[in-house]
Amino acid sequence: MVTPNHGSNVDRKIIPAQYKWKTSDIYATREDWEKACSGLKELIIELEKCQGSLKEKDVLLQALQLRDHLSQEIDKIYAYARLQQDSDNGNTEAQELTGRAEGVLASYQNAISFIDSEITSLPKDLLERFKNDPAFSDYDFYLKDLERMRSHVLSGEQETILAQSQLATGTGATAFRALVSADMKFPVIKDSQGNDTIVSEGRYILNMSSKDRALRKNSFTALMGTYHNFRNTLAATLTGTCRSHYFYAKVRGYHDSLEASLAEENIPVNLYNGLIETVHKNLKPLHDYIALKKEILKYNELHPYDLYVPLSPEGENLFACSFSEACEMVNNALRPLGEKYIEVLKKGMTEGWIDIYENKGKRSGAYSWGVYGVHPYVLLNYQPRYNSISTLAHELGHSLHSYFSSQTQPYAKSDYTIFCAEVASTTNEHLLLEYALAHADKTQKIFLLNQFLEAVRTTIYRQVQFAEFEKFIHDKITAGEALQAETLEQYWIESNRIYYGPALTADRELGSEWSRIPHFYTPFYVYKYATGYSAATAFSETILNEFKINKSASFDPHSAVNKYLGFLHAGGSDYSLSILKNAGVDLTTPQPVQIALEKFVRKLTELKELL
Repeated sequence: MVTPNHGSNVDRKIIPAQYKWKTSDIYATREDWEKACSGLKELIIELEKCQGSLKEKDVLLQALQLRDHLSQEIDKIYAYARLQQDSDNGNTEAQELTGRAEGVLASYQNAISFIDSEITSLPKDLLERFKNDPAFSDYDFYLKDLERMRSHVLSGEQETILAQSQLATGTGATAFRALVSADMKFPVIKDSQGNDTIVSEGRYILNMSSKDRALRKNSFTALMGTYHNFRNTLAATLTGTCRSHYFYAKVRGYHDSLEASLAEENIPVNLYNGLIETVHKNLKPLHDYIALKKEILKYNELHPYDLYVPLSPEGENLFACSFSEACEMVNNALRPLGEKYIEVLKKGMTEGWIDIYENKGKRSGAYSWGVYGVHPYVLLNYQPRYNSISTLAHELGHSLHSYFSSQTQPYAKSDYTIFCAEVASTTNEHLLLEYALAHADKTQKIFLLNQFLEAVRTTIYRQVQFAEFEKFIHDKITAGEALQAETLEQYWIESNRIYYGPALTADRELGSEWSRIPHFYTPFYVYKYATGYSAATAFSETILNEFKINKSASFDPHSAVNKYLGFLHAGGSDYSLSILKNAGVDLTTPQPVQIALEKFVRKLTELKELL
C-alpha cells in the first residue's frame, strides 16, 4: 500500500478512495438516506399511539420493537451524516445532513420518553410475566433492569418535572465550560530561548512533554496561576454541580450521589471504595517510579511540570512505519486472540472500515463508531509513529467488540456499557506492547516500558486519585457544606504528596489543578478508566500466558481466550460485572487491579535494568 499525499492542507478529494471509509455501506446514495428519514415519521406516529396501553402484552411488544427499529435506523441516519462531516468539516452538505439528523434524533427521544416510566408503573407481577414470556426474549434483561430501578423511578408527571429542571440545575457545568473555554485568558510565556509562546488547555500537555524545562515550568506556572485567579468562582461552579447531583440522588431515594451514579450500571459502592483502598496499598511502586525519573533526568528536585517528560529521548521516531506495516504489526500482535478474531481484524483493515489519513477539515484524533447491521467505522489521522500503531490497535479493539456483539446479540442487547467500553481496546494495546517488546532493541524497549509505566500512572494511579477527590467533595456536599477553594487546594497538594511520594516537590501552584479537571462535572466517571485498564491487563496477561503454553488455545472452549471472546460477544446482555466475571475477571475483588499494579512493578524493574 503506497502512502498517498495527505495532511491538514490536502483536499479530501485528492486522497484515493481505498484509504477512506465507505459510508455507502450504510446508504448507497443520498436518496436512500432521504427515504430513510421520510419513513421515520410514520413509525414515530405508530409508536406514540402505544402510549397509555403498555399494560397490554401485544402493545408493549409492538412499542419496544418499534423503538428498536426507529433507534437502529436513526443510528444509521446519524452515522451516515456525521462520518461524512467528521472526515471533512468543510463539507456543507454533510453539515446540513448532520443538522437534520440531530433534529430526527430529538424527535425520536421525545417520542420514546413515555416508555420507561410507563413500564415501571406496571404491577410487579405483570412485569415479571412479561419478562419471562418467550416473546420478550430480546427484552428480558431490559425489563429486569427496569424492575431493579423501579423504586428510584418517579411518576410520569414527576419525571417530566425533573427532566425539565436539568437545564436549570446544569448551570454549574455550563458556567465552568464558558469560563474556561471563552473568558479565561492565559498569559504569553517564554521558552528557554526567550521566545514568546502561548499556553492553553489545548497545548498544555504538549508543552509538558517538551524537552525545554523552562517552557514546561512557565506553562505550568501560567496555567495554574490563571486558574488560581478564578479559584473561588470555580469552587462555586463545582459546588453547584455537586449539589445538583445530590438533589437528584435524594429525590430518587439514594443515600448520596456516589450510590446514585454507580446504580446506573449496577456497580456496588464497595467496589469504588475497594479500588481506592487497593491503590493505596500499592503506592510504593509509583513512588519508586517517580524517584527513578528524578534520578534519570538528573534533577535536584522533580516538579509537577517534569512528570510528563519521556525517559527515551528518541521517542516516537523509533517506530516509524507505513500504515500497511502498522497493520501487519497489529495483526501479528493480536494472533493470541485466535483465527476468527484475526479474520475479522483483516476484514476491518481492508474493506472500508477505516478512514486512514489526515486531510483538510478532518476531525482530529481517533474513534470507533459501531453501526448495527452494517459494520464499525474507524477514524484515524495516521502518522508513522508508535502512538498511531497503538491507536490503530486500540480503535480496532472497540470495533471488533462492536462487531462481535452485533453479530451475536439482538439490537436491544448489543450495546455494551461505558464500564466495559475501554476493556477490549486496552487489551489490544497490551498485546501490542508485549509483541513490540519481544521484537525491540534496547532503545526501543526503554521507550515502550516508559510508555507503559506512564499509562498506568495516568490511567490507574491518577484516575483513582481523581476518584478519591470526588468522594471527598461529594461527602462534603452530603454533609451540607459548601466547597471552599482553600480547602480544596490544601487537599490537592496533600493528595499529590501521598500518591507521588517524597521524590516529587509539590509546588504550591499544583494546588489549583483540581479546578481545571472537567471530569469532576460528570461525577464518579473517572474510576471506570482504572477498572477498565485493570480488566484489560488481567485479560491480556492470562491470554498471553496461555498462548505461550498452547498456541491452539483458541480451539478449547474453556480457554482464557474463548472466555474473552465470550465477553466480546456478550454486548449488553447482562450487567457489566457479570459479563466480566463470566469471562474470568472479577472486579468485585482486588485481583484485577492487583494484577495491573504487579505488572507495573515488573516493567519498572525491567526499565531499571536497561537504564
